[in-house]
Amino acid sequence: MTFTEIVWTKEVKLKDAILLEGLPGVGNVGKLAAMHLIDELKAKKCMEIYSSHFPPQVLIDDDGIVNLVNNELYFYKNKEGRDLLFLVGEYQGMDSSGQYDLCQKLIEIVKDIGVTTIYTLGGYGLGKLVPEPRVLGAATSKEIVKLFKKANVEFIDGEPGAGIVGASGLLLGLGKLQGIHGGCLMGETSGYMVDPKSASIVLKSLQKLLGVKIDIKELEERAKQVDSITNQLKDIDTNESIDKPDVNYIG
Repeated sequence: MTFTEIVWTKEVKLKDAILLEGLPGVGNVGKLAAMHLIDELKAKKCMEIYSSHFPPQVLIDDDGIVNLVNNELYFYKNKEGRDLLFLVGEYQGMDSSGQYDLCQKLIEIVKDIGVTTIYTLGGYGLGKLVPEPRVLGAATSKEIVKLFKKANVEFIDGEPGAGIVGASGLLLGLGKLQGIHGGCLMGETSGYMVDPKSASIVLKSLQKLLGVKIDIKELEERAKQVDSITNQLKDIDTNESIDKPDVNYIG
């Protein structure tokens, strides 16, 4: 038996809106980008989604108050462009069945709200440090490919080779079946840690796609801090390598 509870915190109808998915993933790139947009645009929460497909736990806030794990929708009515709807949360569905159920339910909900396009946000893990990350793209139509390319999103043959796993992929695939087109923006990242640099690069492309102006200085400062820590760790690793005796000999 599965459990899913939809709680409206504010009833809303949007016009020709874009859904932006920013759930946790590789480097938390998508989550960082989406949450930064929500904060900068002062988007308002309209829905909480609870489900037995999420981990069986509660989260505890700074005041010691317990809250059941959920996903949330935030909306922003854009006077200079298309309305925006954000999907964020601490977790995705725990298994493939849960992912399908949640994504299918979500598509039904956002269609009723007024979403006509889906952009999913994520990280593309390279397994190594990335000094200058790029934004790679995948899309459900040639029109979206052209649109993304104008926003400095790159399309590379065979990449990502393993496809797009989780909500970032399923929302696009299931949405396409129902006539909702869109694409995925993936910031290159090592995948070793939370990556604000990659998130800021994704946001630069999003600004062009969405027609909104946002300040990304905070993310860029966080990126500098991460770079500083990474460089310190590299220096420690290099020094240890120098000090270690060479034991790769035959004797």
